[in-house]
Amino acid sequence: MNNKEFISELSRKLGYTNKDTAQLVSSVISVMTQELQDGNTVAIQGFGTFEVKKKLERISINPLTQQRMLIPPKLVLTYKPSVTLKEKFK
Repeated sequence: MNNKEFISELSRKLGYTNKDTAQLVSSVISVMTQELQDGNTVAIQGFGTFEVKKKLERISINPLTQQRMLIPPKLVLTYKPSVTLKEKFK
């Protein structure tokens, strides 16, 4: 399902126009993005939790050249599905 199909299905279920639904989805994503950039966790009941975690720097070895490389620390977005969602896929 792509974004256009998602918006159409959601607008049909909510009874809104496609334009209003697209603005709603855009606003939700914008708020979630801002909260994650601020370092907050976003938990959606029945769906899961989004969180930004910091990966520490580490040393990696190129298997061909055996050269060691330092991989710098970085922030990664993680998602943990809720127990309810996990149960639906068992």
